[in-house]
Amino acid sequence: MLLRSLSARLLVLTIVFVMLSEVLIFVPSVARFRMSYFEDKLAAGNLATLALAGGSEERLDPQLISHLLRLVEAHAVIVHRNDGTVRMLDSPSPPRPDRTIDLRHPNMAMGIIRSLQTLFRSGNPVLRVLGPSPDEPGAFVEVLLDEAPLRQEMWDFGERVLELSVVISLFTASLVFLSLQWLLVRPMRRITASMTLFRDDPEDASRRIAASGRRDEIGRAESELAMLQETVRQALGQRARLAALGTAVTKINHDLRSILATARLVTDGLTASAAPEVRRVAPRLIEAVDRAVALCTRTLDFSREGAPPFTPVRFALLPLVEEVAAASGFGGDDAPVAAFAIAPGLLVKADRDQLYRVLLNLMRNAVEAGARRLTVSAARTDRVVELDIADDGPGLPPRARDNLFRPFFGSARPGGSGLGLAIARELMRAQGGDVVLVASTGSGTTFRLTLPAVTRRTAALSRAPGPAT
Repeated sequence: MLLRSLSARLLVLTIVFVMLSEVLIFVPSVARFRMSYFEDKLAAGNLATLALAGGSEERLDPQLISHLLRLVEAHAVIVHRNDGTVRMLDSPSPPRPDRTIDLRHPNMAMGIIRSLQTLFRSGNPVLRVLGPSPDEPGAFVEVLLDEAPLRQEMWDFGERVLELSVVISLFTASLVFLSLQWLLVRPMRRITASMTLFRDDPEDASRRIAASGRRDEIGRAESELAMLQETVRQALGQRARLAALGTAVTKINHDLRSILATARLVTDGLTASAAPEVRRVAPRLIEAVDRAVALCTRTLDFSREGAPPFTPVRFALLPLVEEVAAASGFGGDDAPVAAFAIAPGLLVKADRDQLYRVLLNLMRNAVEAGARRLTVSAARTDRVVELDIADDGPGLPPRARDNLFRPFFGSARPGGSGLGLAIARELMRAQGGDVVLVASTGSGTTFRLTLPAVTRRTAALSRAPGPAT
């Protein structure tokens, strides 16, 4: 459980990254340590040869020479001076050098490679080290050294660096861990706990998180979460009220339709009445009852939960549009005129009955608004068919445009329910399309329907068994 927390993971990552940084630093550090080791031996050897400054090597006691060489930890020391003289301290039988290391022309990259070779090499080869004299410009010192003591010194240095790296890593990681706990983890746990508590009962106002007042990202997250919780709580309350209201409306609609059905039967009988006045008002009464029945039907359709059943089929668009236009009152004597700009072979994939309802609603709205001409055009773009329905009516009032697809608010005429376009959009979106208002001015209104188009290959296959539609 501990490693699942963000702070614990960051603790481990901090330790790993610090250790990795120390490893990257360790390699050049070891190379520098090796260089310093050689420089110290050269300086110590140069100092030891000062015992020869007052005379020749033969005058020194051999035991003193051995003692000086042991102090330097070298087999021999040779100083080559500018005047051509040489000062030399060596053992009776100095070994032959296995490798030569010249520090007069240092190379950092080569020094790193040689350091790694020294670390991981076994044995005790003799090294001939050359370097500039520390106290005499132009002169250089030569010493013969064993490599094993150097290797041991380098490993001891590496252990010290490792110990220091572990201490630094743990200390740094602990500070990061505590900082995260205070700045991030504890506030995040508080936010998570509030979300969990709110999920159990979102309608309880007391479960809303109280913002801490911080001005950083955590503070903004708390404020946004508090606003979100309040918005969700209000939306759920409104939804519950609307659900209760919808249930009541559904029950009332059911009873009201029964009453209206009885009234419709009675009014049908009035049309055969002998009284002229009764026969005159009967059609208006029948029309009013029919509108009331239609309103009840649309309200029930809208209150039904879930999208209506969707049965997509491939069909030609033009015949359907012509059928709906005729049913809407276009094309008759002294009736509004409808023009169609639709390719005869244009196919769409949709629910034909639902699309019929949508087109019927839009065209009847145009007729009721006073339009005298309707233009229906269709164009295919990629895999979508755009169907534009334009009329020359007076246009929609501003209030209707602002609430066009809102139930009970988007009616453009007195007595309208505002459900027609809301239901139309729901039907279109259920089959992968949409309906939008393109323009509405004093010279007319244009709606656009988008529908999935049928690909050319599919259209060809669908027309293969019979003649083209």
